[in-house]
Amino acid sequence: METLNKSMALTGQPPKALNLHQKWAVVLGMSGMAILVLQLFNWDLGNNVLWLSISLATLFVGIIWFSYGSYGHTHEGIKNDGVWFKSISSRGVLAWMAGIALTLFYIILYFYPEYLGLVKDGPNRGLIALFDPLSNTLSGNPASQWFVYGTLYTLAILAFGIKFLWKYRHNRYEQLRTWSVMFFQLGFAFLIPELMARLNGDLPYYDLKNIWPLNYYNFERYRVNGFIDAGDVGLALLLFGVASIFVITPILTYKYGKRWYCSWVCGCGGLAETAGDSFRHLSDKSKFAWKVERWVVHSVVVFVTLMTIAVVHSYLGNDTDKYWLTKTSFLVGSAVILTAIFSWAMLFKREQLQKDAQYGAVGYFVIIMVLLGLHFFGNEGHIFLFKSESLRRGYSFLIGSIFSGVIGTGFYPIFGNRVWCRFGCPMAAILGFQQRLFSKFRITTNGGQCISCGNCSTYCEMGIDVRAYAQKGENIVRSSCVGCGICSAVCPRGVLKLENGPLEGRINPTEVLLGNDVDLMQLLNQKENRHN
Repeated sequence: METLNKSMALTGQPPKALNLHQKWAVVLGMSGMAILVLQLFNWDLGNNVLWLSISLATLFVGIIWFSYGSYGHTHEGIKNDGVWFKSISSRGVLAWMAGIALTLFYIILYFYPEYLGLVKDGPNRGLIALFDPLSNTLSGNPASQWFVYGTLYTLAILAFGIKFLWKYRHNRYEQLRTWSVMFFQLGFAFLIPELMARLNGDLPYYDLKNIWPLNYYNFERYRVNGFIDAGDVGLALLLFGVASIFVITPILTYKYGKRWYCSWVCGCGGLAETAGDSFRHLSDKSKFAWKVERWVVHSVVVFVTLMTIAVVHSYLGNDTDKYWLTKTSFLVGSAVILTAIFSWAMLFKREQLQKDAQYGAVGYFVIIMVLLGLHFFGNEGHIFLFKSESLRRGYSFLIGSIFSGVIGTGFYPIFGNRVWCRFGCPMAAILGFQQRLFSKFRITTNGGQCISCGNCSTYCEMGIDVRAYAQKGENIVRSSCVGCGICSAVCPRGVLKLENGPLEGRINPTEVLLGNDVDLMQLLNQKENRHN
């Protein structure tokens, strides 16, 4: 006989113990993990093809099985209840254990790959040797620590992506974008680059969906030479890299907002949305965090811009017979482009920037221009009074390794799943700048329907107080918003809607909407005329 639940708590009940499906799934998944751990200690298991297949298969099936146990017998709808009662998703003991384990893995991956079994002048050992058969099949080369990481990274997005599809099966938008990140990670980030390495060994490894400044290394000398030496395919990829910065990215962001990349294509965002979904509510929502976020992420953009200019400048010359692009013309061109962007923003979009943002923009612009002007005082191979190689290594260590990997991903269970995207990703910052100033993307709200439940703000992974906008019926236009749509998916009243339509005819107040603030009949007539 079923016991009647007499509790009147609106927050629901603490989660129950794992059901039978989840328990067996944990056993299966941990057995696959055990194989990988044994390889770390150089256990010779014999047939690497067999044991790698067993390990990856049990990990994948274990995650899917656990997801089925969690959501397979539940109704469609919001599935985030109970997250603050679970140790793994409420900064409990399990969360800290997972965060420390992931952080140690990233430290070894980036700085001590020999402990994973990487051997430079001989056959690999341990964990990396286990992945040699798969790497040889795809690219014809032995595995590296990056191939091992890429394989596990892709496996996580695919397996947890299926979990995400199950969890948000009531929302078509979440379904589509999850299939998208799974497709781009498997095809464009994992399989295609490996196959291209097999077909054209001179072509630098190229993740087709990575765009500068996320792939800050794309215009280093060895890669530019590699693209040119690879023939027409390499030259096309090099030109694509340039076009993606100045043409493709602005157009797509204008039409769809930064979500076209951050929530539909990007591998970092893909892992955050799938494997990191259980930790999205841990993002810091304080005003202090928002202020720190703006200054830190835009400082990273300035850093990567100066570093890239320095690196390209270092391998150019002033002999016009040898270089069609000389050092001087490159620096002048860079200064002109940056000045044009700054002038456009300050002349035509200034009212959309807060005072501190205006002061910050002026300060950064002055710093960049001064450093560009000081290049004449540097020796050969120097710019901005620093060696270009020192700038590159500094950025690679601080941002590319420590921030994006060790902190950004390793501490999902502590700081939330979008720490890197909020505070460190220069690509997100540039796309956010474009989204804030000229994109058609908005999250529109219906304040009259809002019941102030707070679901939208709680589960915003970017730390935006969505409820404050919804209560006022105000459109949400924020540079940090990645358009994941979870705020809309968890809203029980349908208050929030993601739109790409024209700006005309939208109610966009700055205070509480009153009946005399807008002529609703005039708006209806305007929309009717546009449709006709």
